[in-house]
Amino acid sequence: MAAPSVLPARSNTKTETFVDNKRTEDIRQQNIAAAQSVADAVRTSLGPKGMDKMIQTASGEVIITNDGATILNKMDVLQPAAKFLVQLSKSQDTVAGDGTTTVVVLAGALLKQCSLLLSHGIHPTVISDSLHKISTHAVDVLTSMAVPLELSDRDSLVKSASTSLNSKVVSQYSSLLAPLAVDAVLSVVDPGKPDMVDLRDIKIVKKLGGTVDDTEMVKGLVFDKKVSRSGGGPTRMENAKIAVIQFQISPPKTDIEQSIVVSDYTQMDRILKEERNYILGMIKKIKATGCNVLLIQKSILRDAVTDLSLHYLAKAKILVIKDVERDDIEFITKTLNCLPIANIEHFRAEKLGYAEMVEEVSVGDSKIVKITGIKDMGRTTTVLVRGSNLLVLDEAERSLHDALCVVRCLVSKRFLIAGGGAPEIELSRQLGAWAKSLQGMEGYCVKHFAESLEVIPYTLAENAGLNPIAIVTELRNKHAQGEINAGINVRKGQITNILEENVVQPLLVSTSAISLATECVRMILKIDDIVTVR
Repeated sequence: MAAPSVLPARSNTKTETFVDNKRTEDIRQQNIAAAQSVADAVRTSLGPKGMDKMIQTASGEVIITNDGATILNKMDVLQPAAKFLVQLSKSQDTVAGDGTTTVVVLAGALLKQCSLLLSHGIHPTVISDSLHKISTHAVDVLTSMAVPLELSDRDSLVKSASTSLNSKVVSQYSSLLAPLAVDAVLSVVDPGKPDMVDLRDIKIVKKLGGTVDDTEMVKGLVFDKKVSRSGGGPTRMENAKIAVIQFQISPPKTDIEQSIVVSDYTQMDRILKEERNYILGMIKKIKATGCNVLLIQKSILRDAVTDLSLHYLAKAKILVIKDVERDDIEFITKTLNCLPIANIEHFRAEKLGYAEMVEEVSVGDSKIVKITGIKDMGRTTTVLVRGSNLLVLDEAERSLHDALCVVRCLVSKRFLIAGGGAPEIELSRQLGAWAKSLQGMEGYCVKHFAESLEVIPYTLAENAGLNPIAIVTELRNKHAQGEINAGINVRKGQITNILEENVVQPLLVSTSAISLATECVRMILKIDDIVTVR
């Protein structure tokens, strides 16, 4: 019998390689979990009924606030991806000034859905592209919901600023701070650039003592210091001619460090006489221009003024305010419409500013200096914020800053939108409907992200002690019936037309929150490894 033929083994030309994606998935999930934990930390602070956080710094300073940007800024976040959410909050603060908690909570909700979609095996690039499409479509939806606004409509501006202040620690003072913020911003709007507001033109001066009710807007300048009176000089000056000087009225020093040994009294008398003559010469030049108020910049090289120079300035009936910060010089010169003087040789009358009154005013236990009635005053204003303790004072300043930013948003983009979770629930509904028209994975991703936007009304209801599931379900129902301005009224604990309740916010706050949150989530999603460089 013939031997059976043995078939030769076929060589497998295709080489199979195994790629371990476990590490990439772990890194991505680790980043998402870290960022979500940061979002969860500030979530309870959202809305007018949100909780406050007590922050204790390493130096022992205590801060009480519910401002998202402040909380995250003070948190010592170590995980690199979690730091993105801190930067996200700062970006929102820079762009809009308000909605810093909203943007972080939104990012946290979007990341939660990303984690779910990744576990279903959807590729991160597909999820990222869906987020980009959502961002663009969401801005269009929000713009279609917005109500146009004119700057002459002061009541609407005040309502918007009040909505921003209602969620703050100092919310009971919103009836005072909101109109003040509106008046401050409108007073610095340049007719040549009607869409631009520089908040550096509004100076906030904090002064301990009194209550927040004592906060006022001053058309002029306020200095949180006393008049220099060691030489017995004046503390009140009418028809003031003001000079802002950046040189020292004190004896000069040598350019290099060296010791001068004086061997006898004759030489000592000669030195003192020369010093007196040098100072007197400067003061005579100052007095010759008619100047009667001096603002002296703080000096680091030597004393800006000495007791001797203050004595001679008092004799010349010149009011002196010393130790003016270098950073404040630009604001002061813009307000007084004058030029800073860097050298005594350049001291001329045309460089002076003019005001009706410069006086020292008692405020509580201390004193401040007010300059009012400024001639040809620049487009600036000063807000004097008062508070009974440092915690209230700091929070009042932060709240006022947010209100100023809200009004600034309305100047640059003149549209208002309802608050109370109305825009988010309408977005969720419209994006959900839009997802049905998309094909494949994109439609599936958009549907999930549309659901995640409900986190804002859900959190508002939760923080107000309401039943979040019942409230959000009812809210969804109202919007399905075409009531696009229906929102959560946390004071009444029910769904109402939030636009009629005067709960409004700038369109820019909502659009930038969506755009920045989706951008941040896409960035975190694209990271598949963390490389540490020593």
